[in-house]
Amino acid sequence: MTMEHTQHVSVMLDEVLEYLQPIPGGLYIDGTLGGGGHTAAILERSAPDGKVLGIDTDSQALARVGERLAEFVANGRLVLAHGNFSDLAEIVEQTGFGSGHGVQGVLLDLGFSSDQMDNPERGFAFSADGPLDMRLDQALPLTAEDLVNGASEQELADIFWRYGEESRSRQIARRIVREREKAPITRTAQLAALIAAGVPHKPGSIHPATRAFQALRIAVNRELERLETVLPQIVDVLEGEKKSDGGGREGEKGRMVIIAFHSLEDRIVKEFIRREAKDCLCPPRLPVCVCGHKARLRNLTNKPVTPGEQEIANNPRARSAKLRAAEIANN
Repeated sequence: MTMEHTQHVSVMLDEVLEYLQPIPGGLYIDGTLGGGGHTAAILERSAPDGKVLGIDTDSQALARVGERLAEFVANGRLVLAHGNFSDLAEIVEQTGFGSGHGVQGVLLDLGFSSDQMDNPERGFAFSADGPLDMRLDQALPLTAEDLVNGASEQELADIFWRYGEESRSRQIARRIVREREKAPITRTAQLAALIAAGVPHKPGSIHPATRAFQALRIAVNRELERLETVLPQIVDVLEGEKKSDGGGREGEKGRMVIIAFHSLEDRIVKEFIRREAKDCLCPPRLPVCVCGHKARLRNLTNKPVTPGEQEIANNPRARSAKLRAAEIANN
């Protein structure tokens, strides 16, 4: 398999383009490059001179997309940056992307690519045995193995409950601690079997280890904290379009599109957009506004947009996706 080959199928591609509204000459940021499918579509829609800054914390993903979309890298329409989207503002400044012209759109697809999930050596899934790694950026010091073997029973239970909403969190944590006293837990299949022991699993139903694996992955990569960190930065970057010196186009408003894959992520995005779409955040009991907050966003999706039946049939991993979008408000 060549490096440029990808097994990943981009989720809700048509919906992303509908809400992002790429135009020729526009500048866009894909903060989760993945397999490059969304980026390729944005480049096509914004031809002949639109540009995309593609960011990913996974160096392997960057290398694959660099080969797949080499022509756009060569002609300057695609700028690749290794880093985490939580450092969005810093990456934009370092690359000079949109300097003096503003950015028209930012996309975050918070799902993991099939290239990552289906590679046993990355340790994200238990469908095939692999090391307990789970790091998106392999330069990170903490692995899932470190957590499983080093965290206290209470810490593990908290991780499984908070990030996986796992009802058996205490039981699973207790079982892990008891098992690791005999020997370290180092493999995905070993951990999955330990979690699933004694739990009936019907074909077609969710595997008993799914939520716990999700929780460990979120904890290792600090996914929720990074999402909370990037959201205000996205608004700042998009508002730069209004403040740019002649780079913006009359009537244009920067847009953000975010695809979440579990309720914790979606809740963070929903509440952020809801809050930033309000002119006042004061408690209802106050007779007058004292916070001075002004709406920075206009909500474009009162309810999350979800994949259609045909897409789910073609790509079952899309079934839990929820898309929310907003644009910069008129202030």
